[in-house]
Amino acid sequence: MNVLGIIASGVAALFITVALAKSARRVALRPRIPDEPGGRAPRAEALRRTGGATAVLGVGTATGAALWLGVADDAAGSVGGLLAGAGAVAALGLVHDLKPLWAALRLAAQTAAAVLVVCLAGLSPTAGVLAVVWIVLVTNAFALLDHADGLLTAVGLVTAAGLLACAFVGGDPALALLPATLVAGLAGFLLHNWHPARLRLGACGAQFTGFALAASGALIQAAAPSGRAAWAALPTLATVALADSALVLISRRRAARSPLRDTDDHIAHRLRRVRVTVPGAAVLTALWAGVPVATGALVYAELLHPAFLLLPLAATAAAVYALLRIPAYAPPRTAPPRTGSSRTAPSRTATSRATQDRTITARRRAEAADAGAAIPAAAPATGAKGSAPGQGAPTGTARTAAGHPTVPPPPNGRPAEAATAAAEQG
Repeated sequence: MNVLGIIASGVAALFITVALAKSARRVALRPRIPDEPGGRAPRAEALRRTGGATAVLGVGTATGAALWLGVADDAAGSVGGLLAGAGAVAALGLVHDLKPLWAALRLAAQTAAAVLVVCLAGLSPTAGVLAVVWIVLVTNAFALLDHADGLLTAVGLVTAAGLLACAFVGGDPALALLPATLVAGLAGFLLHNWHPARLRLGACGAQFTGFALAASGALIQAAAPSGRAAWAALPTLATVALADSALVLISRRRAARSPLRDTDDHIAHRLRRVRVTVPGAAVLTALWAGVPVATGALVYAELLHPAFLLLPLAATAAAVYALLRIPAYAPPRTAPPRTGSSRTAPSRTATSRATQDRTITARRRAEAADAGAAIPAAAPATGAKGSAPGQGAPTGTARTAAGHPTVPPPPNGRPAEAATAAAEQG
């Protein structure tokens, strides 16, 4: 009866999510208002950004109805606490979509929700502390995958399917309720989140998905039989999300960037730089996630030896190393270095220009003085006789006592030189 109830809950989650997402899509894609400058109306943009709330409502409604009908009687407290914690995280994410909140506040809310899940599940103190750390870490790792159309939705669907298989194999189908409804809800939302995305998960849907996957994995591992290698198999299901977080932290550490400042350095961004399309990046990442998920589920079912888990982990490490070699940041613009010669060059240039200006100014003043200086006419000497006609000297020219024409002083006004020249001619 529980299995049928879980299947019915999944179908209900699928139809509710599809109906809500279709309504939100119609409002988000409504023609823009003519008076609105540049772009869709603010209400449509908000609905598009908070489209993940439709998936949260679909999954939460179906799961809550199943709990009310008694589908998960064996683990009603654990599943109820899980749903309450995921709903609280989703509500805070919705507020963050509308008005950004501090990272410390979101981290505190996630920790409180994880503590609620652990307390209602009845875990031991040691297991509870490890579960809280795991839930908070994986929640944020999956939330970081929401950087491309359809990426988080596809990876979350694959991971939830792996958890669903592990829950059924472990003999506790009640813990498979939330993974089953999550698979159905993400499948319905993927129709509107595929590229080009009409709706996006946003912080609301991304944190809800990450928290539900992390908490479900922690509860399934706590309820696993002692003979199964759950401690190694279940963490492997979050390999891709953790690999993306490791890729981001390592690359930002190398580039001396803040780890809290989100930039285009995730898996899909680097795949786009090697000419992989947006749908192709989502498909490749989902296939990448499928390998460790399938391996972990087979190891959990005792169909493979735990040593096989090293294969997807080694392949993931190699993929991260290859992605790190793809440049993610533009080179910074550096100013040309200032050397000592470059600093003294402007002063030398200014000095030479000042010297040239002074030389040109002095030259122009000398030319103006030469051009404007009048040659004074010499007065006729005492006792000089006028020149006879035809004597070769022009009429009116002053002459000396010997009959030679007088020499006017030079323009520079030096009388000593003029007297010397007159004596030589005399």
